[in-house]
Amino acid sequence: MTTAPYYSPKGGLPPQTQLLTDRAMFTESYAVIPKGTMTDIVTSYLPHWEKTRAWVLARPMSGFAETFSQYIMEVAPGGGSTRPEPDATAQGVLFIVDGGFTLRIGDETHRLKTGGYAYLPASCEWALSNDTDAPATFHWVRKTYQAVDGIDAPEPFVTHEADATKIEMPDTDGKWATTRFVEPTDMRHDMHVNIVTLEPGGVIPFAETHVMEHGLYVLEGKAVYRLNQDWVEVEAGDFMWLRAFCPQACYAGGPGPFRYLLYKDVNRHMPLGRPK
Repeated sequence: MTTAPYYSPKGGLPPQTQLLTDRAMFTESYAVIPKGTMTDIVTSYLPHWEKTRAWVLARPMSGFAETFSQYIMEVAPGGGSTRPEPDATAQGVLFIVDGGFTLRIGDETHRLKTGGYAYLPASCEWALSNDTDAPATFHWVRKTYQAVDGIDAPEPFVTHEADATKIEMPDTDGKWATTRFVEPTDMRHDMHVNIVTLEPGGVIPFAETHVMEHGLYVLEGKAVYRLNQDWVEVEAGDFMWLRAFCPQACYAGGPGPFRYLLYKDVNRHMPLGRPK
């Protein structure tokens, strides 16, 4: 596990002398948003958030990925929100990549730092404040919760990646592992936000082709990723956005671990269209 902050956007603007050629791409099956595109001029500001800006990495789009949104939030000292989530049907996950803040959930208060993780169910009352002297940067993944009759809604929880279970994939000698924050068979949850780790030379050895949509933010390291029929180089700070059934595979490039924060939708029936 890293002991330093993960990559977070630096903002600013490139010089006028820089070539505009970059690795950014948007296709019918995937998008790559490199770290260099996350400048000051593409930030957003959100209602009821003070001293805060956001880089929007993903939002539901018809015909593409439709289940989630993902932001990188940068909260300056003294900033935060007492009314952070405007949608009562939205659940959320917060994962801190740099700095720290205080998170209030109901009547409980938690101090979170780099590597901290919080799950916030739909209709959860929460608030966030950066009471430190440095900016706090975190990912906020949001998804409309799909309630199921006879299954309780999940409870909020706060943890740290160091306290989560790291599961090695079979027959990989530990070169490919997933840090899971929710038990996969817990049917209360309809989304997972995990951390995948590939050691140098590690590989996803087949083209995964499945119904889950993905958001992949590279926390550290570099790799060559197979997306549909293309090979794409990615590094810390890059984001990959995949629609359902986009083939995907990976070679980790080293010299250190390649790690990414991974969103996927899980544990629910597929919605069916109805004739009009």
